[in-house]
Amino acid sequence: MQTSDTFSGLVCTETGDEYDADVTGTSEADAPLDPTYDLDAVEWDAETLAERPFDTMWRYRELLPFSNPVTANEGATPLVEASALGDEAGVGSLRIKDEGRNPTGTFHDRGLSLAVTAAREADAEVVAHASAGNSAQSAASYAGLVDVRSYGFVPSRTPFPNKAMVNVHGGQMKVVGGRYPAALSALHEKLKSDWYTLQEFDNPFRHDGAKTIAYEIAERLDWSVPDWVVVPVATGELVYGVSKGFRDLSELGLVDDVPRLVAAQSVGCSPIATAWEAGNDFTEAWNHPDTIVGELEIPDPAGGALALQALEETNGLAVTVSDDDALESAVTAAQTAGVEVGAAGGVALAATWELADEFAEDETVVAINTESGTKNADILRSHLMGQGI
Repeated sequence: MQTSDTFSGLVCTETGDEYDADVTGTSEADAPLDPTYDLDAVEWDAETLAERPFDTMWRYRELLPFSNPVTANEGATPLVEASALGDEAGVGSLRIKDEGRNPTGTFHDRGLSLAVTAAREADAEVVAHASAGNSAQSAASYAGLVDVRSYGFVPSRTPFPNKAMVNVHGGQMKVVGGRYPAALSALHEKLKSDWYTLQEFDNPFRHDGAKTIAYEIAERLDWSVPDWVVVPVATGELVYGVSKGFRDLSELGLVDDVPRLVAAQSVGCSPIATAWEAGNDFTEAWNHPDTIVGELEIPDPAGGALALQALEETNGLAVTVSDDDALESAVTAAQTAGVEVGAAGGVALAATWELADEFAEDETVVAINTESGTKNADILRSHLMGQGI
């Protein structure tokens, strides 16, 4: 693979054993693999980065794995001040990191840029994975850039905009009856051709894209860090990636500390929050997932242990919120902050209000909106109609 000069290879997150860059799947210890870098060779400082345009995540190219990426100019999303929401939460400053501004309207664009680049470097002809919806759309887009066939297996409850745009981008979509686990099973049972995996943590590069969110937050805050970052959690890739990003910046000496991370989940599917409250370092599969927030309805997250590790290392917390509170928070953000927050982002904002008593009046909180509200427009509108609006 044509990797960047500072990329060192993959390591097992359980044992630290090293693996070549072209390995997919889990390690011999059945743990996810993680890209590593020679941080001593990264010559960053605030002035150096300030000379680069703030236009894509590839401005941080020394801490990304590939020198010739498949890119649609993902990243460089805004950090929006949400003063009215911050006043309600009783914090000094509340900002929304709006990942809905990415090319296909989701934070997954960061990780799929890397994952599809890895597939191209491996001369893959077919890429595939199971998805709740957003990542299938993103994968189809990036695979189309390099003329690779893409298969996205999605549950039937996936929002129509995701389904439509998978095909618009030229991808193949397989709709499976049931929920996300049924789509994941169908991927392995029904796709007979050889395929290169884009599945989170089976492809070891997806979560590495998420760390650039942390880089951007810190840079937009003049190389300081917020006191808290509230993250909607599904597979675990986002909260682990964000944690890794802040740890990178701390080791490079660009920031003095790391923020406390909050893993926000829906009451109807909260394996990570439940494990955290029980003091466990592993998650157990959620038997009866039931939340309207389909992107977060991942009952057996592949990165559950890594997400719990991220919370432990940052002195973080885990919170659950109701679907109604999540949708109301998303609508409120649209009406008061001008940000089209998706249902998953609404979970993060609802968790922010849930934790109001934990925050000091002078603290800064960043809530991550993982998707464009246009992906869930029908759900958000239905929520308003239920209130007679």
